[in-house]
Amino acid sequence: MERDKAKRKRKKGSTLILTGLLLMAAALVLTGYNVWDGLRAGQAAGETAAQLEELLPEPARSEAALPGETEIPDYQLNPKMEMPAVTVDGEDYIGLLSIPALELELPVLGEWSYDGLKTAPCRYAGSAYSGGLIIAGHNYAAHFGALSQLREGDVIRFTDMDGNAFAYETAALEVLSGSDVDGMESGGWDLTLFTCTADGRNRVTVRAVRSE
Repeated sequence: MERDKAKRKRKKGSTLILTGLLLMAAALVLTGYNVWDGLRAGQAAGETAAQLEELLPEPARSEAALPGETEIPDYQLNPKMEMPAVTVDGEDYIGLLSIPALELELPVLGEWSYDGLKTAPCRYAGSAYSGGLIIAGHNYAAHFGALSQLREGDVIRFTDMDGNAFAYETAALEVLSGSDVDGMESGGWDLTLFTCTADGRNRVTVRAVRSE
């Protein structure tokens, strides 16, 4: 009987060890996939950003403008106008987002979707023209993974596909519940950037105001 107990104990121990090894292997596979997926997303965003930069129009003075006058951009005459989009690889992009403090230059998709976030940050709501622009990004290291490192006064720039540039300064950092949609859209901020926390329950949220 003692021999049977010892055998069962050894078998149980072996099972626990095997289970532990399998869990470790699964964790390594998952970590490896996440690293690969982040690198893929960073490379894809970089390639798209380069294409969009080439498509941006050269700054030009209107032929109708008199010497010494500056042409008034269409968005200033009609702030409620739709933001122009350029299609790259079947996806519509509304501009480029630059965050110098994080060394990021990212394309921005015109519409939000889970699949879109795997490619680039997406407009969640609002407009650079009428205000309240909200941009969501995946927490990949090459996308919005370092948003929490931004500090008050850090510069953020957005350039639309007509070449209009908008400069912002970081004003506040918040952590909101993942279900707090009203909180995300409240406050009257000129620009909001957000991404998921590591556990996916909350949203790291950066608020910014126009500086020009």
